[in-house]
Amino acid sequence: MSAADFDLFVIGAGSAGVRAARMAARHGARVAVAEPAALGGTCVNLGCIPKKLYSYAAHFGEAFEQAAGFGWTADTPSFDWQVLKANRAREIARLNGVYERLLLDAGATLMRRRARLTGRGVVEVGGVRHRAAHVLIATGSHPVVLDFPGAELAVTSNEMFHLPEFPHRLVVVGGGYIACEFASIFRGLGAQVTLLVRGEQVLRGFDEDVRGFIAQELRKKRIDLRCRSEIARIEREIGGLRVTLRDGSSLVADTVLQATGRRPNTDGLGLEDAGVALDGEGVIAVDEHYTTSVPGIHALGDVIHRVQLTPVAIAEAMVLIDRLFGGRARRLDYELIPTAVFTHPNIATVGLTETEARERHVDVRVFRTEFRALKHTLSGSEERTLMKLVVDAASDRVVGLHMVGEEAGEVVQGFAVAMKAGATKAQFDATVGIHPTAAEEFVTLREPVA
Repeated sequence: MSAADFDLFVIGAGSAGVRAARMAARHGARVAVAEPAALGGTCVNLGCIPKKLYSYAAHFGEAFEQAAGFGWTADTPSFDWQVLKANRAREIARLNGVYERLLLDAGATLMRRRARLTGRGVVEVGGVRHRAAHVLIATGSHPVVLDFPGAELAVTSNEMFHLPEFPHRLVVVGGGYIACEFASIFRGLGAQVTLLVRGEQVLRGFDEDVRGFIAQELRKKRIDLRCRSEIARIEREIGGLRVTLRDGSSLVADTVLQATGRRPNTDGLGLEDAGVALDGEGVIAVDEHYTTSVPGIHALGDVIHRVQLTPVAIAEAMVLIDRLFGGRARRLDYELIPTAVFTHPNIATVGLTETEARERHVDVRVFRTEFRALKHTLSGSEERTLMKLVVDAASDRVVGLHMVGEEAGEVVQGFAVAMKAGATKAQFDATVGIHPTAAEEFVTLREPVA
């Protein structure tokens, strides 16, 4: 047994693990972090950050076209996939370095190898065992793939950022936010995109108006959106991949992306050896304080069954560390968590869908507007914007706010603060809008829809 003892041993250096380690170290705890992969986790390396960078890149294609309506003329632009990849890789490498400096400057011990539990409070790294008063599992998740003939010929979201060649014909399998985002991004970059959704509509769990509206907008962007469609098999042929659907039809693609969900990274962590209980599909069971079935072993983020968003995992880490080392016991409020989907146009939402609101409240008022943004009166684009408020009539509180439109995430973040503070529809109505903006529509909606 190694003589090195720690107050906190963090397995996983994603956003939540790094935040937990830093904050614990600030409280004077002796902290170790084990991570064999690039620091920053999925968000920094294979998720939020590179995806948003590629989304920016995709918007330029439309911007060049739309500029003509505002009097600009320029040579025909061209896109270089290799340049985008190289620039993205350089920025991600910079962020990896930032995360390493944050840990080391905080005084944490960083171990660049895989860790596993060998017992309660015992973590083995590279054959050396370390004792810790508390262990935090924050190892994130990975993409899952459907099982059908030729499935190995498809890629996951992990590979999409560094494909050797740009996929001029892309088939995306899935109807969740990752599938819709990649479909939008690669369509904007110039690919011919087919989006195959097994269900009746994209984005299950989102407000029904949002789902229908974004499906309409995706089709406007010339994405071939096919609902109630499933892959039967993929075969390699000269010139590409033959994708055959269950209805017997087929299409040819350069790349097939499977974006059909994610699973916690809990295999090989020694959870069984430590007695940590799982709650199906590799999910770690935790109590309201993020403690597992074994005292002293904690878990948060994508490995538990809560809200799987990076800011939520970071917030969970702060709550845990405050309790363990800061002398402050509190709980995270999972109500009114805002989120965005970086489709083209963007989606942002906070609070209840209309369906959820009607299940919780006796009387619900809905305010909705759909319009062509001022920018597009000259750009020539047919893109439209959707805004929707869901109000509990009894209290007049705004319990749901939804937007599909340009920079929706930037707009909705501020309204999320107001809703967290308990804003009512009357207070929305009493707020003066900033003109001319799309955001002002949220404070000028007066008549509820039938």
